[in-house]
Amino acid sequence: MSDSGPTSEDGIATGTGRRLGRRLLRAGRAGTAALRRHRGRTGFGLGLVVGVAATAATMTLVPPLFPTGPEAGELVILSGHDDGAGGQRQVLVDQWNATHPDNKARIEVLSSIADAQRSEMVARADKRTDQIDIYNLDVTWIAEFADQHYIRPLDAGSVDQSGFLEKPMKTCRYQNQLWALPFNTDAPLLYYRGDLVAAPPASWAQLVEQTRQVLAAGASGREKFPQAGFVGQLGGYEGRTVNALEAIIEAGGAVLDDDDQVVIDSKRARDGLKHLADGLAEASQQLIMKGSLDFNEAASTQAFVNGQALFMRNWPVAHRSLMTAPDTATGQSQPLIPFQVAPLPGGGVLGGQNLAVADRSRRPRAARALIEFLTSARSQQILFERGGFAATRAIVYQDAAVIRQYPYAPTLLKAVGQATPRPQLRHYNRFSAEFQEVVKETIDNDGQLPTDAVDRLRDAIRGR
Repeated sequence: MSDSGPTSEDGIATGTGRRLGRRLLRAGRAGTAALRRHRGRTGFGLGLVVGVAATAATMTLVPPLFPTGPEAGELVILSGHDDGAGGQRQVLVDQWNATHPDNKARIEVLSSIADAQRSEMVARADKRTDQIDIYNLDVTWIAEFADQHYIRPLDAGSVDQSGFLEKPMKTCRYQNQLWALPFNTDAPLLYYRGDLVAAPPASWAQLVEQTRQVLAAGASGREKFPQAGFVGQLGGYEGRTVNALEAIIEAGGAVLDDDDQVVIDSKRARDGLKHLADGLAEASQQLIMKGSLDFNEAASTQAFVNGQALFMRNWPVAHRSLMTAPDTATGQSQPLIPFQVAPLPGGGVLGGQNLAVADRSRRPRAARALIEFLTSARSQQILFERGGFAATRAIVYQDAAVIRQYPYAPTLLKAVGQATPRPQLRHYNRFSAEFQEVVKETIDNDGQLPTDAVDRLRDAIRGR
């Protein structure tokens, strides 16, 4: 038998291990005895030194119990389709990979349809797979994924949250815990015909008045003269939810209060829905394009380009669709129709996406490091300046190159600050679907709220 003694299955010499254990035990006892002898004379000083020495000996001989560095291995990001310009998310991942060879990352792309994205993410998470490290989540999914233990909370005390905009950060918190960091934000803008309106309306009442004045004046030989005042997105999807929420908020109402109690039957909430119904029903002057009942973002953008509406509610990404392709010589784009942008009257509803660590990830520390890289100020500038994604950090909106590329950046920053986050509900999708039905029935019934609306929304919040 060798001096080292027999070897265990994990390759550690058991004889040496026993001798090491005895030495460490003796060191620990010596530290305790010294502590007792000197406690009255010198306090805890000598005992502390001896104890630290024993601990140091242990740390040099055995692996640390709580490693803090990133775990090696590939990182997988589950995300919807990149709707920005030039695939800038992949550009950032490529930059990460160039400097992190032990933690190369890849994006696994899902459908561009939000409901399909969520369904696929939930299906993967339900399998308790450890093959996903990061979820790129819509802001409305954080509560569900947190409650279902699909994602793990971040240590708010060790994550640098400085520099992020307040409203996007709010969507990352749920039940007093931080679950994600904001990847990109979004807030709707009011697009309006700058050649026909001198200044944007500050309220729905002003928008109605300006519409009546412009339409009453007649076309006067103008090309692409509008036939309606406002075009939005009231088709049967999340667009109807946010458009209706914005109408209610503009009227000073709410659907849920701060305790998630249903308050849609208040006068102000009903007034907001009545504005939609009246605008769509007006016969002599169409305040809201009737096509809005079926429109999504792309359809309403096309209607505005065609000159059919004086005002349009839409996300910032629509700005790109309203401009010509950049000139090859100057790099400048021109508007397809004269327009300006302003914050939506009353403030819009906040959109965006957040990055969260998958609960079953085998590399949570490496995943968090990647999330911090993707949400850093430099990454946020690349996403906005080159990709058109609204940044989640205030400093990006002050950059000269960003403002030159997107002159509406200061307006967008103001819009994000005024926007209202959607309710943080575990069953948000069920709530949104029921709310859409309530809105449609209200519009069809001349603005009268269904008598069972409150009960239906209460049940939906509970997932019924």
